[in-house]
Amino acid sequence: MINALQILRDRIAEFESTLPGGEYRVPSLWIQDSPEGESLSQVHPVTFFREAIDNILSRESEAPEMQASSGEWTKDAVVYNIFTRLTTAWDHDGDGRIALDDLEGGLRETGTFLKSIAILPYLKSLGINTLHLLPVTAIGQDGNKGSLGSPYAIRNPYKLDDRLCEPFHELGVESEYAAFVEAAHHLGMRVVMEFVFRTASKDSDWILDHPNWFYWIDAEIPDRSEEQPEGYGNPQFSEDELQVINQRVRRHDHSSLPPPGMAYRNMFHDMPMEIVQEGDRYIGLLEDGKRLRIPGAFADWPPDDVQPPWNDVTYLKLYDHSSFNYIAYNTIRIYDSRLTQIDNENRGLWNTIINIIPHYQKNFGIDGVMIDMGHALPKRLKQSIVDRARKVDPDFAFWEENFAISVKSRQEGYNATVGYLWTDEHIPEKLREFLTMLESQDVPVPFFATPETHNTPRAAKREGGMAFSRLSLVVNAFLPAVLFLHQGYELGETFPVNTGLGFTPEDIAELPSHTLPLFSESALSWTNDQQMSALVARIIAIRRIWHDIVVNPSKNTIKVFETTNPRVMCFVRQSPDGTRAVAVLANTNCTGAEQADVWLDAQYDILTDEISAAEVGKNDQEAYSLSLEPGQCMVFELRTPKVEIEEFTP
Repeated sequence: MINALQILRDRIAEFESTLPGGEYRVPSLWIQDSPEGESLSQVHPVTFFREAIDNILSRESEAPEMQASSGEWTKDAVVYNIFTRLTTAWDHDGDGRIALDDLEGGLRETGTFLKSIAILPYLKSLGINTLHLLPVTAIGQDGNKGSLGSPYAIRNPYKLDDRLCEPFHELGVESEYAAFVEAAHHLGMRVVMEFVFRTASKDSDWILDHPNWFYWIDAEIPDRSEEQPEGYGNPQFSEDELQVINQRVRRHDHSSLPPPGMAYRNMFHDMPMEIVQEGDRYIGLLEDGKRLRIPGAFADWPPDDVQPPWNDVTYLKLYDHSSFNYIAYNTIRIYDSRLTQIDNENRGLWNTIINIIPHYQKNFGIDGVMIDMGHALPKRLKQSIVDRARKVDPDFAFWEENFAISVKSRQEGYNATVGYLWTDEHIPEKLREFLTMLESQDVPVPFFATPETHNTPRAAKREGGMAFSRLSLVVNAFLPAVLFLHQGYELGETFPVNTGLGFTPEDIAELPSHTLPLFSESALSWTNDQQMSALVARIIAIRRIWHDIVVNPSKNTIKVFETTNPRVMCFVRQSPDGTRAVAVLANTNCTGAEQADVWLDAQYDILTDEISAAEVGKNDQEAYSLSLEPGQCMVFELRTPKVEIEEFTP
């Protein structure tokens, strides 16, 4: 959509004199040149939106600062993660809650693309050059947790979620999204969407026309629970069967993988002759009148995972074979070789999946995608997805939601992987091991340098709170990785989006799913006085000085130095020829101050911290002596000319 941003701006301006202003407040960080010292600003909503777009359009259009083919610009990306309905949600009328109903005049308190346009200058001022959106497509209703449902319960991947636009301008969600992407591009920022290709909501738009794309079970069979232990859930295997399964998978032998027992397989039926809708649920009818339902998905690996079924999504039937008409590890992830024959491919479904990304490339101009659980897709399907998208745009990027950092991701066409730093960074011993690993081997594919994702505990909730957040920011900025800021990280947000990974049973019990932002309305801590936006901007600016060294994946560019205090870590990033170098020192004790000496190969007797401007000199033993506050980091230029750093202006 050409000139979508200007069209939206002009349409909004039509309502400026007619839409009531009322009590409409926004976080001051959303406003350029907001009054100093104020965390909230009262605005006329339409004027606010019009001025936000005018601010963007008044700037000279910028080309992305990183240029590379086949998505290799990813290594230069500084990413901000956006969950649209959460990131810009706010209690605009000040009544103490995020309303699900529209405010007077057709304004939303949950997040929208228009409000996301308004915060783009703020994100740009931080140094962000890439935006990663959690799924923004239409959401199903059957089995939803919470008031809004999971963005991963996708009803139709070709349709955007109608809730993600402001109703008052009446242009619709597609126009608003096109304007968002155009605004990001105008500011030199790329947009990466996230998709799930192997699951759908249990009330998917595809069910009526394509029942053969789904699995069906006897509608009278309940989901497994303590009260119903014989109900539907992930198939259960004996110890002997599990041993055989694991041995064969380790050997990559997918021939004749052990199937689930007959009692489980008999729950499943061929597609129904007729489909009727009962509330939010689709019921299939066989010729003899037997009622069928679409079963929920479950954790597919390892095969003895004990999680209960997921109520809001189901697995798509990627292969059609009468002997494999059931959901199990060998039909949805570790595919049995008898199933993966070309003749068994559910070709209509495959073609529909393959064309999802091109739809968003051609209609909105997106720059890349994150594929949720891409490593669990059939190899031929995944390669077709990549090839088709790169045919439309040779520079298109593919990111993988995989916690491994391996050459396999690179071989499969991915430009980045999530990796596992988020699991290790808050544990000093594991962080040290991670740095040592980087020193000992080249990085095969860029990983996300982040201490948190939308599925993990928040960094500011870890021991040390904001001290740990600041530490992780500085350390991550100098790793050979994609610097990734999860929404709210810079604000000191402590409330998780979801309790998917790294939570204890006690944590999960205290945070039932319906209370979490992944499923219900919520807002970020935009007015937190502990936020570190200015520090983020400064660190990213410092990182830019050393950019060519930082993104270099070679083990020869990183060296770990020992200090006299094991709580104080030190690593150096240097150019391959050794003429330029920068040192990062971190007090991993986020609750107490520490002192340490370190011997560094530097051309200066006095080193200046690029963050605080504090000076550090040598002692009688020719070591640099440091005193560090809890979680404090210092960044020292060892061998290179000085470069001026732009300061953050909100």
